[in-house]
Amino acid sequence: MTTTPTFRDPAPRGLCTDCGVSRMQDPSACGKACQFIKPDYPTLETRVHGQAAKDIGDARFFGVSHAMYRAALTPARAGAQWTGLTTRLAEQLLECGKIDAVLTMVPDPSDRWRPQPAIITNAADMSEARGMRMGYAPLLALLEPAAAAGHKRIAVIGIPCQVYALRALEASLGFERIYVIGTPCSDNTTTENFHSFLARLTDAPETVTYLEFRADYHVELRFTDGSQRLIPFLKLPLSDLPADFFPVTCRTCIDYTNRLADITVGYMAGEGEQWLIVRNARGQEMLDGLGTEVSLATPGSRGKRAGAVKGFIENTKLAAGGLPLRRMPHWLRGIMAWLMPRVGPRGLEFARARVEMKAAETILHLRREEPAKIKNMVPDHVWNLAKPYGLLPEDGEETKD
Repeated sequence: MTTTPTFRDPAPRGLCTDCGVSRMQDPSACGKACQFIKPDYPTLETRVHGQAAKDIGDARFFGVSHAMYRAALTPARAGAQWTGLTTRLAEQLLECGKIDAVLTMVPDPSDRWRPQPAIITNAADMSEARGMRMGYAPLLALLEPAAAAGHKRIAVIGIPCQVYALRALEASLGFERIYVIGTPCSDNTTTENFHSFLARLTDAPETVTYLEFRADYHVELRFTDGSQRLIPFLKLPLSDLPADFFPVTCRTCIDYTNRLADITVGYMAGEGEQWLIVRNARGQEMLDGLGTEVSLATPGSRGKRAGAVKGFIENTKLAAGGLPLRRMPHWLRGIMAWLMPRVGPRGLEFARARVEMKAAETILHLRREEPAKIKNMVPDHVWNLAKPYGLLPEDGEETKD
């Protein structure tokens, strides 16, 4: 059974991704739950994983990790964004009776790209949640109707800003057990903006059934007639997008890899497959439940990220300063599009590059848009990622305890 409750309108906030907390009975809970106010990752990591992430090795990039894999379901599930691993993890929890319900997203009946929060209690219905959605959706507003329905043990599939708020409130929610399956976030926008982006990529946006930013520096489009198109990142019309296409919240994200999930399922270090970060015993329990359904391998790492990150920072400085982005000459785009998958960072090095880029982007855009928030909103792990590129706290930007 799939239930899609309706919610009250969100309480007005400044930096807000409508995670759903402001739509709950006590919208003032945002004050302690929101990662855009004064996040405390070390405390929550210790509570969830038994330890805070250390500033060494890959923990400084990706957070606490029990194990990392390149992974794929075999066979891949029909309709999945990659192989269906994210929804399968939740599905097997329902099959085994470990949980009563899954809180996740399904497509809106009127628009397959628009996310609609849903409570799923039947394992067979998890297929409805496969695939990508683009837009804001109040996932955590499902917590109250789930509790009212008598569900005691739940799984939540969420993006980082949703998962941070969930962890901040978890102890007060009254559930017996919560499994958290996290996905990295890749700069959200409104569903309407997403449709305008599709229209810039193809003359027939209504026929697009699939879009994915891949780790080989291409965007993949699939169409209703079964055809496929690959577009190199460098040929995307990103410079043509309006300045507010991505909101300030997404341009100032401090957690790209969902550090507080039990298990993170993404693509960045997957080299064509999925990338798993098992963060604690509960995450390992979920992975073990799949048995031989999932193939696992050690993630690779190739190339050097420094040049790509430095170039990104320079372009972001222009954007954060209100200046037009530098456009690569058209004749050079084809050459660079051929080179990047061959000599650019790949595997874990690609993931490290993206995390460093997000750290730099956060600092630069906050300095322009919300400078008073930097001292409370930028945690140490973000400053540590940006430090090698000369981005250091300025006067008044140091974290205040």
